[in-house]
Amino acid sequence: MRRMLFIYNPHAGKGYVKNHLALIQNAFARAGWLIVAHPTQAPGDAKDTAALLGGWVDRVVCCGGDGTLHEVVNGLMALPSRPEIGYIPTGTTNDFARNLQLPRSLEGKAENAAGGVPRPVDVGRFNDRCFIYVAAFGAFTDVSYDTPQGFKSVFGHLAYVLEGAARLPSLQAYHLQITWDGGTVEDDFLYGMVSNTISVGGFQSREQKDVRLDDGLFEVLLVRFPQNPAQVQSVLGYLMQGGKGDADGMVLSLRTALLEVEGEVPVPWTLDGEYGGDPQSVSIRVERQAVSIVYGK
Repeated sequence: MRRMLFIYNPHAGKGYVKNHLALIQNAFARAGWLIVAHPTQAPGDAKDTAALLGGWVDRVVCCGGDGTLHEVVNGLMALPSRPEIGYIPTGTTNDFARNLQLPRSLEGKAENAAGGVPRPVDVGRFNDRCFIYVAAFGAFTDVSYDTPQGFKSVFGHLAYVLEGAARLPSLQAYHLQITWDGGTVEDDFLYGMVSNTISVGGFQSREQKDVRLDDGLFEVLLVRFPQNPAQVQSVLGYLMQGGKGDADGMVLSLRTALLEVEGEVPVPWTLDGEYGGDPQSVSIRVERQAVSIVYGK
């Protein structure tokens, strides 16, 4: 009998999963899995549990938000041989899940996590840590991890929007030298993002056809710090149109397998929506097809 480690965050989103554990585990059992279930106890617990038990099982199913998935991937990346990953998203925004074409119902998601076909997915290496879909710095990147859980549970995605709007007066510039495969730029930046997803912060890119999870390349978006209202409007127009145009030179968009970022001062980052520290020097590289994650359809 195949063995499954089921790691779930009972507090993700609105705590929805706590009342549906029997439905989920019954779907696993019908598919022939021997199940070891573990509710996360504190931040970092999902990572530790995945690292400790991941080598013993054939599949790890993660149930929670993108932060829980982030921890599970980091735990499994420490193993020489990694089990397949199933994902049942129950968080507030669930950005990465939008890539996977999962069923709409919870039972359908559980059945897919148990019986779906795993496909290879790239993983980002951020200095000595990993991320599955986004590493970002600058404006609003701390909103997802700094917004109170109770606020997110009541207002859902709107909580991020409201919290972000409150940060507008505190925007700051980061003077950085950024190097990638084939180029270098030095400037003041408002925001930067290295991603492998069609959705960040609940907003989906219109250029979804260009995002492939297994091609060994990540998409990079760098926004220069605006100096006047016209430049602010150019940046907003670019983002609202899903990356159309050149924003009058205010936005740099590229694809690369390697990115080096050097700052004059420490720069706070977020990794998959969680606080990623504030290093002054960052090396980001793609580990191609490092894990296998179960898709829908």
